[in-house]
Amino acid sequence: MRTMNPSETISVDWLCRELEADGRLSSSQAADALLRLSGTRSKAHPLTRLGLLNLPRADAPGSLLDSECLGEWLAGKCGLRFHHIDPLKVDIPKVTSVCSYAYASRARILPLEITADKVVVAVSEPSNRDWEAELSRIAGKAVERVMADPEDIERYLVEFYALARSVKASETEQRQRQTGLQNLEHLTELGKRGSLEANDRHIVAIVDWLLQYAFEQRASDIHMEPRRESGNVRLRIDGVLHPVYQMPPKVMAAVTSRLKILARMDLAEKRRPQDGRVKTRSPDGQEIELRLSTMPTSFGEKLVLRIFDPSELLQNFANLGLSARQTLNWEELTSQPHGIVLVTGPTGSGKTTTLYSTLRHLASPEVNICTIEDPIELIEPRFNQMQVNAALDVDFSGGIRTLLRQDPDIIMVGEIRDRETAEVAIQAALTGHLVLSSLHTNDAADAITRLQDLGIPAYLLRATMLGVLAQRLARRLCPHCKQSTEPDPDEWLALAGDKLPMPKRLMTSPGCLECRATGFLGRLGLFELLPMDTSIRHAIRDQMEAEELRQLARAQGLAGLREAGIQKVLAGETLAAEILRITPRT
Repeated sequence: MRTMNPSETISVDWLCRELEADGRLSSSQAADALLRLSGTRSKAHPLTRLGLLNLPRADAPGSLLDSECLGEWLAGKCGLRFHHIDPLKVDIPKVTSVCSYAYASRARILPLEITADKVVVAVSEPSNRDWEAELSRIAGKAVERVMADPEDIERYLVEFYALARSVKASETEQRQRQTGLQNLEHLTELGKRGSLEANDRHIVAIVDWLLQYAFEQRASDIHMEPRRESGNVRLRIDGVLHPVYQMPPKVMAAVTSRLKILARMDLAEKRRPQDGRVKTRSPDGQEIELRLSTMPTSFGEKLVLRIFDPSELLQNFANLGLSARQTLNWEELTSQPHGIVLVTGPTGSGKTTTLYSTLRHLASPEVNICTIEDPIELIEPRFNQMQVNAALDVDFSGGIRTLLRQDPDIIMVGEIRDRETAEVAIQAALTGHLVLSSLHTNDAADAITRLQDLGIPAYLLRATMLGVLAQRLARRLCPHCKQSTEPDPDEWLALAGDKLPMPKRLMTSPGCLECRATGFLGRLGLFELLPMDTSIRHAIRDQMEAEELRQLARAQGLAGLREAGIQKVLAGETLAAEILRITPRT
């Protein structure tokens, strides 16, 4: 492959000519591409315009010359490394301080990383190096050029600098306001009207960017964490937190205030925890609901926004990850006319999704489904939903008593937290209602002993318990870069012990653009279903140990969470290390 001459300018003609010379395009393909693009007027980069045609490669049947393939090819011709821009790995305040937006836009470059001795800069015009010496002098470091998708450079150039500009402008305006506070009367007036900074146009821009960015990155939570020197913004993606941005404490306080206003929370109250909710839309127009929770900390209010996508909360049982046998057993349990069914697991293990999906499966015009939740995670028109409200003395136990007077067939209790709630839920099951609820325990057997710890006697558990579903969420291997590999013997031994022979091959994911080089894309459920059959029911007694119940269930063929995880590993859906990380040792 011929190396690109520094004086050569990239154009559609030049690209087609070089691709033909390198055997990537046939002469007829090159001529056809030139004909198709010659009549179009576009300001897009020639590489982007050609990539949109998705021409088949002449030298590799079945492959296409998309933007990524063309970018890697051009990087090779220029002697540069091709770089996929991952915005989560870019320190936006730091890189935008290297040069101005006008300078970067004019040169069509984007600073991506600053180390002790160099600045890494993405370029879309490899032949243009007029800026390089000047940027090296300004930064006081060497410049390393990398090739990136021109479309990504244009997009992130606007986003990064717009966000950095909004943060800086907000901080500047806030300093000016504080300098202008001349007297107590002015200060008092500001206090009456609330935080002016929260409605500042720059703060509004930051909040809009943050929400849209979180939706694009498939985040389940946004964490706003105030610190002494700067506030941290982190996103939880596939169960793991990723740092996104750092902003001055006063700007973060204004952003927090803006979000509290949107959620109709008490702006002046900063000493007590608060909850709220916001309805908005994702970039593709889908309605998204956000649940906000504040917590007072040493350096201000910490704010967490949990993102609820209705399409994620309402799934069929196969998509949840239940096996065919577990699905049949679960449907049988939840179709009983009365009794109590529990879903257990730690926070963030998917209990809410399982409960909502189950209730949606059970909902019909002949059934009255009532719920008591804290808070209501998702408004579902087929349910009658009530929210816990401590200010009005509406708690779980009182809420269940209210629901019992509403002629319900099925009751869903968001969570059993205390003895009173547990007792009322058990009484509801005894009086002819099907009760579904969640509980925080490690596995299914622990749920029985947990209820006993809350004061529920064994005879009531034997009379009402139908079954317990314990669950976890494991990160799913990226289907775009998944490949076969030899298993790690120590890892397999830690996972399966001597129960199963080590397989010859397992799947792994090295990481790609689709999964942001993490190797994971999405999550899947692991389930342990303990139905209360005759032997299990008779074994329940006061002061019993969870291990005794666990061993009895294992003897009857119950597959635990670890065993469910092993099956997912063998099926090539996740890693052994991931199952070891999230499941309790059995």
